[in-house]
Formats: sequence, C-alpha cells, structure tokens
Amino acid sequence: MRRITLINGDGIGPEISDSVMKIIKASGLEIDWDIQTAGADVINSEGTPLPQRVLESIKENKVALKAPVTTPIGKGFRSVNVQLRKDLDLYANLRPCKNLPNVKTRFENVDLVVVRENTEDLYAGVEEQIDKDTAHSIKIITRHASERICRFAFEYAVKNNRHEVCCVTKANIMKLSDGLFLEAFRKVATEYPNITPREILVDNLCMQLVQDPTRFDVLVLPNLYGDIVSDLTAGLIGGLGVAQGANIGLDCAVFEPVHGSAPDIKGQNKANPTALLMSAVEMLKYIGEHFYAEKIEKALFKTLSEGKKTCDLGGSLSTTDFTDAVIANLYYV
Repeated sequence: MRRITLINGDGIGPEISDSVMKIIKASGLEIDWDIQTAGADVINSEGTPLPQRVLESIKENKVALKAPVTTPIGKGFRSVNVQLRKDLDLYANLRPCKNLPNVKTRFENVDLVVVRENTEDLYAGVEEQIDKDTAHSIKIITRHASERICRFAFEYAVKNNRHEVCCVTKANIMKLSDGLFLEAFRKVATEYPNITPREILVDNLCMQLVQDPTRFDVLVLPNLYGDIVSDLTAGLIGGLGVAQGANIGLDCAVFEPVHGSAPDIKGQNKANPTALLMSAVEMLKYIGEHFYAEKIEKALFKTLSEGKKTCDLGGSLSTTDFTDAVIANLYYV
C-alpha cells in the first residue's frame, strides 16, 4: 500500500480532502494517508503555519496531496505554498488547462499546459523596507533555474505528445533578467528538434489567450508571470474551482488545487472538490496508478455531463452530494 502525505489545509480544505479520500477509496485503490495539518489553524499551537513535521513527512513519502491553506494579504505569515516549494526545491509548477464536460466557458477545445518556474523571480518574496515610504522587491533570475524549467517543459512536451513550447517573458523591457530566461530557453530548445519553439511577450500572450486560447500548447514562464497566467487560463475552463496543479522537484512532488481556502464558506458543505480531485488524478498518474486515475476521471466527467454540479458551477449539489454522485458513477465506468 502506497503511503502519501495529505495536507488537509484550512478553510474548506478538510471538507474537500475528505471528499477526495472517499472517492479514491471507493475506486478500489487503497492509500495509507499520512494526514498532516498546516496553515492558520496550527499557528497558535505550533508557532508556525508550516511545522517541520510536514516537511519531514513529504521528504519521507516523496508525494503529497495538499488542500488549500490560507495566506494573508499584505501582512501575517509567509505563504505555506512558497515555503514548501523553496524547502523541497519543487522547481516546476505544472497546471494543465483543459475544458471539462458540461462546464460552461467562453471557449471550446482548450487544451494547453502552463509550466511555471517555481523558486525565484519576484514571486520568491525577497523584499526589503528601504525607508517608511519605499520598499524594494528583488527579481532574481538564474541560468540554472531557467534552463531546468525550460528543459522540464520540453520533456513534458515530448512525453505527452505535445508539439510546441512557447517561452513567455517581458524581455523587451527587462533585458537582463527576462533576457537571461529567454537565452536559456533558446539554448534548451536546440536539444529538442522535434518540438517547435516559440517566443511571446507576456502582455501579448494575455491578449491572445482571451481571443483564442487554442493557439497555444505548452507555455513556459518565470515565476510571477506564471502565477498570473495560470489563473487566467483557469478562467478559460470554468474558474479556480476546476483548476488543478502540481509542484514537482527532483525528489518530491506536491499536488494541489489552484484555488484558495475560501474561509467564507467553511463548514457550509458548499465547496467544490473538483480541483483537488483533478490534482489527485494527476498525482495517481505520477505514481503509476493510471488505471485508477482514468477510472476516477471518467466518473467525474460522467457526473458533470449529467448536470450534477456544485453551486459555483451553476448547480445545486452540496459537497457531500457531489461526492456521492461521483462515487456512484465509479460503478459505471
């Protein structure tokens, strides 16, 4: 039996974690969940939102499924997500973006992948207060991190029968930092002659994504642009409630939904578990459990096709009712 770390998060995290664990168990796959708590709920008792025990659990088990954890805006503790990525060197953030059945969107046939560098750039949060009226954020781009994320993107394209990798920068303005990222991309691209390399400025990319996202295949971006663009692409397929994510390093991988902890609906049985479930499906593929990954994904898609949805997608089902509907469909796929 595979042992996997489960960080059940805060806000709606425990509710959707329970949903996903029930669905996986009902599929017939037995997992030994190593349940770890983190985030706002453990600060008073342990003095930190990310206790060392959580990191040790992931290092030991190598794979984790993580529910959302609250990050205060403008003050308070640093993001647990950022700290996990830094401490475990989860350098690649992978966010597949594909239409789901019966989820109303502006576009059809969206099928692209965002590959985001995960460890540096402005998003790494290296800041200093110069004086009471001035703060600096430091944009760090290195050749090592740039080359390895570009290589990850090209390797992903090869393994998943993709045909193009598009590098997204603002190298016309930030000629040194983004210029270095683009230079690394061009170098790595020469190692993959069967994959078409493409370059685009991030503002132009955003415009084109909202015009016709089917123009794109695999996108590779520095950290901050990747964070923004991945939420934009989530909007193309129905919103954060259906968007999956993964953070992958050389030794460990953490799979998580894109959305936040939604404390305003905590305990109301309204939360949509789809994004965490899709992240779990990606996790099962990662550990080689393709049969169960496909079985769960088909049951989810059948449920959505039948119009059985939570309120955020225009339906009326509670979290538990939606969970039960997916479980019922496991027996028909």
